[in-house]
Amino acid sequence: MVNWQDRENPQAGGAEVHLHEVFGRIAARGHEVDLLCSGFAGAPSETMLDGIRVFRAGTRYTFPMHARACYDEGLARNDYDVVIEDLNKVPLYTPRWRVKRLVVLVHHLFGATAFREVPIPVAAAVWLSERPLASLYGGHPFQAVSQSTADDLVERGIPRSRIRVIYNGVDAGRYAPDWSLRSADPLFAYLGRLKRYKRVDIVIRAFAQLNAADARLEIAGQGDYRPALESLGRSLELGDRLRFLGYIDEDAKLNLLRRSWASVLASPKEGWGISNLESAACGTPVIAGNAPGIRESVIDGETGFLVPPDDVGAFAAAMRGLVAQPELVRTLGEGGRRFAEQFTWERSADETLRHLEEVIAA
Repeated sequence: MVNWQDRENPQAGGAEVHLHEVFGRIAARGHEVDLLCSGFAGAPSETMLDGIRVFRAGTRYTFPMHARACYDEGLARNDYDVVIEDLNKVPLYTPRWRVKRLVVLVHHLFGATAFREVPIPVAAAVWLSERPLASLYGGHPFQAVSQSTADDLVERGIPRSRIRVIYNGVDAGRYAPDWSLRSADPLFAYLGRLKRYKRVDIVIRAFAQLNAADARLEIAGQGDYRPALESLGRSLELGDRLRFLGYIDEDAKLNLLRRSWASVLASPKEGWGISNLESAACGTPVIAGNAPGIRESVIDGETGFLVPPDDVGAFAAAMRGLVAQPELVRTLGEGGRRFAEQFTWERSADETLRHLEEVIAA
C-alpha cells in the first residue's frame, strides 16, 4: 500500500480509516501487508499497526519526493504480488515505479474543489496533477469507494470496465444507538477536519439562523481553519451555544453522535462520507449537501436530509424541521440504523481481497 498517511498521523481522515479497517482485516487473514506513507513529528520510521508493517518517509509535504526512493531502495526487493496506490491529493505516478501489478484506489478527486482550500498556484498544481490520470493510469485496474467517484473517473477517461466500486463500511457493533443519551435540548454536531473546503462555515451560519435559544452546535475536529470559524461564531454572537471541542477520542466521538439530534456536513464533495455512516449507525440523522459521494451515504427523507450545497437557508430549514418535530429525530435515526447495518468492514475487506485476487490471477 502507498498512501500519504497512516491512522496515527494527526492529519489522518476517512481514507486512513478505510485503509486500516480493510487492510488490517486482510492482514489478519494471513496476508502480508506493508504500508509506505509519510512521517510526522515524533513518529518512528517503522512500526506495526493493525498487523500492517508501516514504513514512513519524508513528511506530509515532502512525501512525493521520498516515496519512490524509499520503495526502490528498501521495499521493491519484496517482490509484492500487488502494489496499491491510494490516490489522494497529488498522484504519486506509481505506474512509473515498474511494479509487477498495480491497483489504484480512489476515494475522490479534488478537481476544482482544491481552489476552495489552498492558494490559486497550489490549487492549480493539484488540479493539473489530476489531468494525466487516463494517459498514465488508464491501463490499470481501479477501486472506487462510491459510484460518484467511479463516474468522476470515467469522465476523466478511465474505462468503466476497469473500475470496481467497493463501498466503505462501519463498525455497527461499536457505533450503535443508545437512545437514553439523546440530548433533551436540540444538539447538532460536526465531526471532521476543520479545513476551508469542508465548508463548516455554512454549518455555523445555518445554525445561527435557527433562533432557538436552547439549541447548541458542537464542532469536533482540528485543522488550520479553526481560528476563522471561531471568529465567525463570535461575529454571529453565538456565545456558548457554539462549542469547539478540538480533537476527541473514539469514546467521546461515539458519545457526541449518540447525544446529537443530527450531524451536519456541508462539504461540496466526498468520496463517500464515513462520518455519515457512523452517525446513521448511532441512530442519528444526517443533514448534508446533495453532492457527489455524499448523496450515496444519506437517503433523503429516510436517514436524514439532502439539501442544495452552499445553501445556508436550506441547511437552516432542515435543522429547524427537526427542532419543530423532535419525533423525526427518532424516526430518521431508526432508518439510518437500518441503512448502516448493510455496510460492514468485513464486506469491504471481502470484496477488496476478491478483487485483488482477480487482478493477480489475471
